[in-house]
Amino acid sequence: MSNFKNNDRAPARRVFDYTSAQSSSRSHGSGRGGGRNSNRSKASDIKYDPSLFIKKVEEQTATAVYTPEHTFADFLLDDRIKKNIANKGYINPTPIQDKAIPVLLEGKDVLATANTGTGKTAAFLIPLVHNILTKKTSKVLIVTPTRELAAQIQTELAGFAVGTGLGSVLCIGGVNINMQIQQLRRNPAFVIGTPGRLRDLEQNNVLNFGNYHSIVLDEVDRMLDMGFIRDIKYIVSKLPAQRHSLFFSATLPDDIKHIMDGFLLKPIAINVKTRQSAENVNQDIIELQGRTKIEVLHDLLIKPEFSKVIIFLRTKRTTDKLAKSLRERGFEVATIHGDKSQPQRKKALALFKDDAVKILLATDVVARGIDIDDVSHVINLELPQTYEDYIHRIGRTGRANKIGQALTFID
Repeated sequence: MSNFKNNDRAPARRVFDYTSAQSSSRSHGSGRGGGRNSNRSKASDIKYDPSLFIKKVEEQTATAVYTPEHTFADFLLDDRIKKNIANKGYINPTPIQDKAIPVLLEGKDVLATANTGTGKTAAFLIPLVHNILTKKTSKVLIVTPTRELAAQIQTELAGFAVGTGLGSVLCIGGVNINMQIQQLRRNPAFVIGTPGRLRDLEQNNVLNFGNYHSIVLDEVDRMLDMGFIRDIKYIVSKLPAQRHSLFFSATLPDDIKHIMDGFLLKPIAINVKTRQSAENVNQDIIELQGRTKIEVLHDLLIKPEFSKVIIFLRTKRTTDKLAKSLRERGFEVATIHGDKSQPQRKKALALFKDDAVKILLATDVVARGIDIDDVSHVINLELPQTYEDYIHRIGRTGRANKIGQALTFID
């Protein structure tokens, strides 16, 4: 059997030695090909301290209670939006909604430091829908790092825009571009997309960035990690000088500050402090001790406590290979990676979210930006490239004040 180790040591520094990998950890290419970084170092180049994957959660950590300054009823919003908010059951805003909505209703630029899961999508969608309905602005462009996040934003937008007549187009890879071209010619109020596909549409002369006077850059740090820096710079260079700009990022590393400086005008800074995403996650290692990964993994997955599991791998090839092996052993699995079409990726997530399958195999494309409830375990069958990627992976469990489990295989 696998060898489990438990102690109270928490990660105190980066897992990896960057001496061989740092120069290639971010690509300066266009990020087409799914936005993936083609220059990342091989797995064999990664050095790590296994003890940094070990952390015992002694007890559940409750989220601090936030007392908002407003209720949703307090905001000066179009009655149709208020009705839609009420239909969702929203009463009190989250911290970022409480702070951002009044500022955005005034048309001020915002620089928001906020993690996924803080309610930031509603924080910018609600005032943007209102501003269009009241003719403060005409069209909105929302740029996101992943297809899944873009689709998630469009779904949430549909809920807030019920009865308004406002349309939107999802502009992402993995689906036929011709359909998106046809939808854009209908002049929708909202365009939501990933950088590479947005540039493709612009170069097909069906999208003019200069026509969008409200622009959201969401999860900018993740976009740069995925190699979209040139696309982002290009899009920003084509925007109208007079615009309403919203900038969201979980972190603000130095290499995105020049983008921020050229994008925003006298922004209001909003910093939503959230606990570390891994705070409620038991972290442990599994030493193979001569056994194969598939044997050890099989013994884990047949245990009843492994009720909803995400298994992370580094490459598309190893993801598909593992899926084949697990299916041969009788497990039902779903897979998601960059070679999957958008309908395939959407179906895989739906099967997993709806508990039609209990095992999701994934590359880091889903490590950020996707909220999946009740994930019991995250298994790192292959090591991620960076410690930040590790934290985002294991942050898929231990959500909503529940204690999650994260296991990392060590050869």
